[in-house]
Amino acid sequence: MKLIRTNTLAALALSAAALALPAAAVAKDPPAPAAAPQPKLSPGAMKAIIALQAAVNAKDPATIPPALVAANAVAKSVDDRYIISQLQLKAAIDSKDPAQQSAAIAAMIASGGAPKERITELRLYDGNQRLRNKDYTGAQAALAPLLQSDPSNIDALVLNAEALNGLDRTAEAVPLMQKAALAYQAQGKPVPQDLYRRMVALAYEKKLPSAGTMAIDWVKAYPTPTNWRDAIRIYAEGSAVTEGDMIDLFRLQRATGSLKGESDYYRYSSAALGKGLPGEARGVLDEGFTSKAIDRTRPMFVETYRASGVKITADRASLAGSERIALSAATSRGAMSTGDAYLGYGEYAKAATLYRAALTKSGVDSSLANLRLGIALARSGDKAGANAALNAVSGPRQGIARLWLAYVGTLA
Repeated sequence: MKLIRTNTLAALALSAAALALPAAAVAKDPPAPAAAPQPKLSPGAMKAIIALQAAVNAKDPATIPPALVAANAVAKSVDDRYIISQLQLKAAIDSKDPAQQSAAIAAMIASGGAPKERITELRLYDGNQRLRNKDYTGAQAALAPLLQSDPSNIDALVLNAEALNGLDRTAEAVPLMQKAALAYQAQGKPVPQDLYRRMVALAYEKKLPSAGTMAIDWVKAYPTPTNWRDAIRIYAEGSAVTEGDMIDLFRLQRATGSLKGESDYYRYSSAALGKGLPGEARGVLDEGFTSKAIDRTRPMFVETYRASGVKITADRASLAGSERIALSAATSRGAMSTGDAYLGYGEYAKAATLYRAALTKSGVDSSLANLRLGIALARSGDKAGANAALNAVSGPRQGIARLWLAYVGTLA
């Protein structure tokens, strides 16, 4: 069967451009300026600062600039300069002037009156505002001192990553988001789902090799049916999967309740039938019909259902004999194919017995045998056995095994 490759970026609604910034604790509201001049003002500066405050509170664009010039001209102390710059920021926020906001923030920091935590807040706000105004280079400049002093600041990492992405440097942006995720974990905090989704979206859009691995981490943290489907598709499209591998990925979608739409059910049932697994083809279609996920009258399903039914009786009747021959054979081929048949019928204990037998015989693909053994044990609820088998998978199928291990982690 020819694999149908869909436009996953559109189908999964993971377009990087469509996503909001990750829900990190970035200051989205302006840092609150001082409500009134504070004590310890220089006597010679007090009158000018009070006049500036009155102009700012009145939101008078004609009087604010000269009042600001006058106040700065007589400022003597750190407190003078800090309060003047706070009022300058309030005026810039009121007028919705991004450039003036940045200038005011620079003045607040340069005044020497802002405490350390306030400086962090101001730099984040400035970087965020510049980013929203598509001033990506300016956003990086605003965040650079903060990242230099605190390289693991989560919010600064995320904002800097977004700035890099805006500059079309996505390959550099994604590792910064990964660093932010690690910082969350180091602090004992869950990584926000929006951050996972954003990383995966950007990596997928730019076809970065890390997309599949990040998708697995995402679904481990947030194993919803929608996330399972997205993660499996992203992994499949970014990896060199065979039609046989797709069967094991479809099986995972079935186990996680993430089969969706005619395409999933048709591709799965057709692939199973093409691999000589009529019981599995019919079983997945029956589930789709029962759940009303697909329409049994659609010609594509009518034909696949009919074809699988024609083969099931003879296939079932042959299994006991095939099992005896396979268990006594010197080579692994019979044990693997009979194990696959039992797996398709949902007889997981028998499937596991045959896969274990295959692992002792000549010619075995141990990676595939361990993967299928792990799947059978996972579906039977044997977490320990499934973990052992899946962790023994190496080579190109290791990513599929990691996805199944994520599923095993969700079992009670």
